[in-house]
Amino acid sequence: MVNYIKESYNELRNHVSWPEWGEAQKLTVIVAVFSVILALAVFGVDQVFSSVIEQYFNWIKS
Repeated sequence: MVNYIKESYNELRNHVSWPEWGEAQKLTVIVAVFSVILALAVFGVDQVFSSVIEQYFNWIKS
């Protein structure tokens, strides 16, 4: 286990190309915006289906 941690640390330290700070910030904002958009889309679809199912059950009750 210790060897795995050492090798993982070495890999991250010496072989991974990290983005510049400005690029990382820009990409973080993009991910956050798309996450909010996706959450709103899922919320909208959920509301529509909820409304449709509620109308269906009201129709069956009548």
